[in-house]
Amino acid sequence: MRDRLNVSLPIEMIAQINDLADRKRLTRSAIVEAAVNLFLSPDSADQKEAAFARRLDRLSRQIQRLERNSGLSVETLALFIRFWLTITPPLPPEAQAAAQAKGRERYEGFIEALARRWNQGRSLFDDIPKDMAGMEPKEDDAQLDN
Repeated sequence: MRDRLNVSLPIEMIAQINDLADRKRLTRSAIVEAAVNLFLSPDSADQKEAAFARRLDRLSRQIQRLERNSGLSVETLALFIRFWLTITPPLPPEAQAAAQAKGRERYEGFIEALARRWNQGRSLFDDIPKDMAGMEPKEDDAQLDN
């Protein structure tokens, strides 16, 4: 048995119901009935909680990837700086001006290469697995670790 119930809804909501009814080829009553059933369902809270849990899990995985990537970035930079400081001898004062000019030129080239890679959507994190495939530890790597 069914009983009639008249409700007042905002015009915008009625327009949305009409649009959904047209798209889904359902009656407006069927859409409103489904919405009320969902609202009154005791499982509704459980469904919402499960949806939130899935979203939180996804966010947790994304944060773990960000932490891993930022840690890798810091370690990469630290290793490079350590290596560079180890192999670069100090310059005599008369060679410093030429070295600074060359350094500015090399830095500009570095920035251009970085911009090209960034615009292509490439990153260090994409290249690492390719570079690691088939790579054997070298003596230089063992010395850097000490």
